[in-house]
Amino acid sequence: MSQRSVEHVLGRLVTDEGFRERFFKDPLAATVTIGATLSASEVDALKRVPRSVLSQLADHLDGRICRLHLGVAETIPEYQP
Repeated sequence: MSQRSVEHVLGRLVTDEGFRERFFKDPLAATVTIGATLSASEVDALKRVPRSVLSQLADHLDGRICRLHLGVAETIPEYQP
């Protein structure tokens, strides 16, 4: 519930595609996983930022400051008993 938490989440929304996907599916769960606590109004404000804008900004950032995103299927091997 602070400006610092909002900035933390916003930074992750721009630099972490996987987090961005999780946030727009379930904002509360996504923010909890990174240790951020946001008020309902802060979550609502961040949900109003268009995903396309976040993606476009991410596309213009140097790759060295963005997280590499691998889809779930690529990161979790299928269980083979």
